[in-house]
Amino acid sequence: MPRIRPARRTPAGRLWVLAEPGLIDYRRLTMNEKKGPLPRAEAEEYASWFKALADATRIQIVSLLAGRREPMSVGEIVAASGVGQSTVSHHLKILAEVRFVLVDKQGTSSLYRINENCVSCFPTAADVVMGNPVPAAPACE
Repeated sequence: MPRIRPARRTPAGRLWVLAEPGLIDYRRLTMNEKKGPLPRAEAEEYASWFKALADATRIQIVSLLAGRREPMSVGEIVAASGVGQSTVSHHLKILAEVRFVLVDKQGTSSLYRINENCVSCFPTAADVVMGNPVPAAPACE
């Protein structure tokens, strides 16, 4: 029989219960007033964000840039991640297309930095699926 842990409150004040250590029991916490799906344009925008983060290397790069909080060259990202230069460049291109990463050109080199505006607007998968309010489309630089 699973142990029931006490309910906890999320930052938004909703209750959740972790039924067993290591297993998350997802439950619908609020009833939607909205009766339909997300508008197509919003769904496509969020899908592009999820697609951009659907790779472990891209998650590592975003995490690295967010943690450093300063621009990094491809060489620095390669050294920190242990991934090849062409692979890092490919992933940076994808992250830049959805504006999670911004490129600062300096002569013949490029420095990459996290785009705080876009990353802070990234909705959680649970928010989108559960129909909770999602952030407005980001005003990217």
